[in-house]
Amino acid sequence: MKAMVLESFGGPESFELRDVPKPVPHAGQVLVQVHATSINPLDYQVRRGDYPDLVQLPAITGHDVSGVVEEVGPGVTTFSPGDEVWYTPQIFDGPGSYAEYHVAAESIIGKKPASLSHLEAASLTLVGGTVWEALVVRAELRVGESILVHGGAGGVGHAAIQLAKAMGARVFTTVREANFEFVRSLGADVVIDYQKEDYVDVIMRETGGSGVDVVFDTIGGNTLSRSPDTLAQLGRVVTIVDIAQPQNVIQAWGKNASYYFVFTRQNRGKLDELSALIERGQLLPHLGAVYSLADIPLAHALLESPNNGVQGKIAIAIDRRLSESIE
Repeated sequence: MKAMVLESFGGPESFELRDVPKPVPHAGQVLVQVHATSINPLDYQVRRGDYPDLVQLPAITGHDVSGVVEEVGPGVTTFSPGDEVWYTPQIFDGPGSYAEYHVAAESIIGKKPASLSHLEAASLTLVGGTVWEALVVRAELRVGESILVHGGAGGVGHAAIQLAKAMGARVFTTVREANFEFVRSLGADVVIDYQKEDYVDVIMRETGGSGVDVVFDTIGGNTLSRSPDTLAQLGRVVTIVDIAQPQNVIQAWGKNASYYFVFTRQNRGKLDELSALIERGQLLPHLGAVYSLADIPLAHALLESPNNGVQGKIAIAIDRRLSESIE
């Protein structure tokens, strides 16, 4: 099978398209013909060497799968050949999704929502699971509460806005002016141009000084360290970004705030919950760009570049028929 193999840590040129052995499913495993995957910040972090102790080179990376079951191993009862499925491979535990075939444990695989294409489904497994864990499991966002989503036009942010609205929250988000219309179409109530306005000032003005109940951070750095300034009493901060600098814990302490750090875990339950939202029309991934398997280095370079202009996710067509449709 064809696979994009990471030969060394470094830039996008570190990948090489190679022929590698097709995997074989063992007990409790499912062999999936991968139709599509997508690109996440985690992907370029792995590629450039942020987790050298967890990735053994050469490696097949990638963290989203949408495809069709080709074969099942002994003991598998949930799936049969021909089933359309979606999932996030176990992170840092075996080959990833930049390949024509992938083997995964039955327990982490879900049935693909029928209303989504493979490209759409593959763009949502990791970010959707991350957002669900962040807002539902950790922050426990409730109806009538307010939330600030940093980076609302991005892959994670655009899913977070939709999930927060589905949960009955008032949504604030920070984006560039060019993305105002996009995030409003997702349901954002208050849109803040972070290049022209101080988001702390806007939040306090719009909430009458009370602040928001939850901050969901996808940016890190100064954005995360200033987030407690926007919080209401008993507010919660949820971040998916590595902490690279000291945080404003004094301000957070004064708000009786809680902090949560999310590195998402794989399971079928979250996928089933996301499927229900999708089928009700409350969650729809947006594809900002589509590339082929051979062009994964180009996709990495685009996502990693500052102010890349991509709205939503960058999807990768693994199946040749999908690749031909985008040429």
